[in-house]
Amino acid sequence: MPFAHISMRTGKSATYHRAVMDQLHQAMVETYDAPADGPFMTLSEHSEDEMLFGRSYLGIQRSDDFLIVQITANNTRTTDQKKSLYKRIAERLSDDPGVRQEDIFIYLVEVPKENWSFGHGEA
Repeated sequence: MPFAHISMRTGKSATYHRAVMDQLHQAMVETYDAPADGPFMTLSEHSEDEMLFGRSYLGIQRSDDFLIVQITANNTRTTDQKKSLYKRIAERLSDDPGVRQEDIFIYLVEVPKENWSFGHGEA
């Protein structure tokens, strides 16, 4: 069960936020063995002075619609699963709500299974 956090610039609608979260979750279900009934994620918005990113880092041109997607998950997935996840997230967010694939920055934080507690204070 991955946990995701999305950061973006302020100014998007609740419908846009929901589409980003829904598409991200569906991509994780399709490619990353995430449970369909277990979306856990947060989204935060940042003003222009609170979000700094390389607008042309590695030759990729980024706009003000830039998204940062952090996914924390068990360290059990293969490199191929990770690559499939990145690709599917970009495809789904491009389709709905229309995020340019150049504006999607994804990074994984992998942790051992014992680093989670889903409730009752139990690992």
